[in-house]
Amino acid sequence: MKSPHVPTGPRAGDTAPSRARGNTLRSVLTALALVLGALFAPGIGAGEAQAATKISHATAASMFRGSGITWSSSGGCSDRNNPTCTSFEQLNLATAKGAQTLKSASGCSLNITGGTETGHAGGTYSHWNGYKLDFSKYTCVGNYIKNTFTYIGVRGDGAPQWKSGAGNIYADEGSHWDVTFYNCGGC
Repeated sequence: MKSPHVPTGPRAGDTAPSRARGNTLRSVLTALALVLGALFAPGIGAGEAQAATKISHATAASMFRGSGITWSSSGGCSDRNNPTCTSFEQLNLATAKGAQTLKSASGCSLNITGGTETGHAGGTYSHWNGYKLDFSKYTCVGNYIKNTFTYIGVRGDGAPQWKSGAGNIYADEGSHWDVTFYNCGGC
């Protein structure tokens, strides 16, 4: 008598629901491996440049509006290619979240006067590249920065600077605060 053929191998006895669970688990494990690989990759550390998530002007404006952050421009516009405008086009998501963190942690009014528009100094961690925002100088936010963060000396252009525990840099440029957000500031 011939015995019936019994399938063997990795899919033997699989049912559609068990295959779906297996595929889901494999997807989750793959995603986890990618995240852990990025976190522990050689040469990647705190404060080093990593790919930033860029957002649109509309997305940033919605985030700021929802947090009670205002913005203004001397030209009353948001064109990224016009230096008299205040644009958030191509702003880093971490920068927008950093502004929200500053607002919530300080409890102060925040008004953004400079974003990603042309006309600012260049460089890797520049306005154009989405790392910086300029804020109006209000007593409340100035006191918060000076009393909460660490004074680290003057920048090459003479602007006094303070560094947050998260590593973001707050420079007093006289007429406004120039803030470099390397991250979201503990969001």
